[in-house]
Amino acid sequence: MPRNAISASTLVGVALWMLLPAAAPAQEPVDWVMVNKIRDEGLHRSQVMSILEHLADEIGPRLTGSPQMKEANEWTRQQLADWGLEDARLEGYEFGRGWSFSRASVHMLSPRQMPLLALPVAWTPGTGKKGVRGEAEKVEIESEKDFDKYRGKLAGKILFFDDSRELQDAGEPALQRFSGGELDELEVFEIPGDRRPSFRERGRKRWRFSRKLNDFLVEEKALAKVEISSRDGGLVRLGGGGSREPGGNPGIPSLVMAAEHYNWIVRLLDTAEDGDGESSRPPVELEIEVAARFHDRDTQAYNTVAEIPGSGPGLVMAGAHLDSWHAGTGATDNAAGCAVVMEAVRILKALGVEPRRTIRVALWSGEEQGLLGSRAFVSEHLGTVPVSDDPKQQDLPEWMRDLEGEVEVKPDHETFSAYFNLDNGSGRIRGIWAQENAAVVPIFEAWLQPFHDLGADTVTTRNTRGTDHQSYDRVGLPGFQFIQDGLDYRSRTHHTNFDVLDHVVREDLMQASVVMASFLYHAAMRDEPLPRKPMPRYETEDKPALDEES
Repeated sequence: MPRNAISASTLVGVALWMLLPAAAPAQEPVDWVMVNKIRDEGLHRSQVMSILEHLADEIGPRLTGSPQMKEANEWTRQQLADWGLEDARLEGYEFGRGWSFSRASVHMLSPRQMPLLALPVAWTPGTGKKGVRGEAEKVEIESEKDFDKYRGKLAGKILFFDDSRELQDAGEPALQRFSGGELDELEVFEIPGDRRPSFRERGRKRWRFSRKLNDFLVEEKALAKVEISSRDGGLVRLGGGGSREPGGNPGIPSLVMAAEHYNWIVRLLDTAEDGDGESSRPPVELEIEVAARFHDRDTQAYNTVAEIPGSGPGLVMAGAHLDSWHAGTGATDNAAGCAVVMEAVRILKALGVEPRRTIRVALWSGEEQGLLGSRAFVSEHLGTVPVSDDPKQQDLPEWMRDLEGEVEVKPDHETFSAYFNLDNGSGRIRGIWAQENAAVVPIFEAWLQPFHDLGADTVTTRNTRGTDHQSYDRVGLPGFQFIQDGLDYRSRTHHTNFDVLDHVVREDLMQASVVMASFLYHAAMRDEPLPRKPMPRYETEDKPALDEES
């Protein structure tokens, strides 16, 4: 037979080989028997609502450093210990002084008598037992250049800083859930634009100006400062104002007022003048009383930490932030996330799980002030990033300075596997953000398969920002936030007086708890740690933005 001749049998063999399917990568294993047990325990004997009710209704708002936050730290520590988790403890870090308020009232005295809806921002001083009474005045102070035109004119005045605005969402918003098309869109990666430097610089500029404004208003003996809420429909959305530094200047009493009442005051102040240049209506006179106090005895804040020990090396973590703002009871932001994380480890303990890797739960403080609790934990145990020593940044708190150089890893960095976070309200889990870690996508897709019937089936390579998974991501560790249905988190409850238990959906939290428990179990039992992205480097031209949540 000639060398170039091919036998019929060979041709048949080649044809059959070509018809065989290409070798597929090994499928990520899923322990369906354990999934059944997790679903049974979490969907039929759930305790997630009793956990949430205690945090939101019994303890209430949990501003970091406040007595309520310390109560929440101790209650969660004891509850985790009672379930059998080991080494339940509080880990502290330097935070600054705490703050709480017990009373706030604002009344219009002239030209009408009327109670007004407003609440103080955090770390604002109180008004004293007698309160303050004075004329309202609209001011436009946007930079230090504006100080001179008001110098000597603000004593005894209650200052309104914002313009009135048209109401945008005064109607009752429906609970928002992802549609199938919206989830499909999330699966398409979009290369983000570079907005980091401008966002970072705006944040620094606001921080520096707020300190100088506090000093100016105190010097001018203004009585109080009022700003308009960024939400409508009677929602008061607020944050922090005064200084957390012991001995620092907290400024004057500062409040946020419901937009509808704020607009009314500004319209009265904008009344046209008569021919003599005098107001054609009586002045707007207000009375404000704020009972607030600072807590300086202990300037540390605390994270609640506990674990289910593993049989071997390695660590898997889940977390949520325990702290909240003080307008509501912090039910959706983020007692809901804490209840889910606690319920997930309760489920695993109830099932007698003995993991390969240690499963550790952490409930963070200081998230609302810049992910401070999770950053302190990561820096202590896993890795740090050098902070810039630029003299121009020495006036800034450390978390606002640039990061420069390579990550400095701690011993536990090498064996760390994954961190899973929940902090976008109380909506059910619809999937997970992979944070541009393409290697985890097929793993997460397999882990979500048992929960398609509960609505969780999406893995996106996109990033999400603004919560505690970033503390892990920035030191090169796999940190992930779950995709959640929004419900009315963004439109109504986020940082507002409507953040209360009534806006929580029980069934969504039960679903989230079993998904969280299953992810923890599979990550802890996996043969290998989860794959990682390349280790980040922080250079002058590549600095991370300030966290949007802060």
